[in-house]
Amino acid sequence: MAVRAVRGAVQVDADERQLVLKGTTELVTAIFEANGFTADDVISMIFTSTPDLTSEFPALAARELGLVDTPLLCAAEIAVPGALPRVVRILAHVETLRSKQEIQHVYLGGATALRRDIAQ
Repeated sequence: MAVRAVRGAVQVDADERQLVLKGTTELVTAIFEANGFTADDVISMIFTSTPDLTSEFPALAARELGLVDTPLLCAAEIAVPGALPRVVRILAHVETLRSKQEIQHVYLGGATALRRDIAQ
């Protein structure tokens, strides 16, 4: 087993609690499915959101998916002028047999613009 970092992002349509939770749920689920992860594989997850998202903590979506004993942290992204708005990002640390090259990073919706080289 090795410790690997997995990245992902999703853009939500508006700063509404249900949209933040829905987008984050979709992103966490897609990361797990793309890499064959289970909750037991996750060491920790860091969630960031752009400064225009304040209606809910994105980590709540992970808790609702069953990551109840996993350390989760939310933080705000830097307010860079012209940056893509309404984005939730994830940096997950996992234990896996996958090599760095086998890890699938997931970028959904408008967030595909952030990493066109690896977006789904």
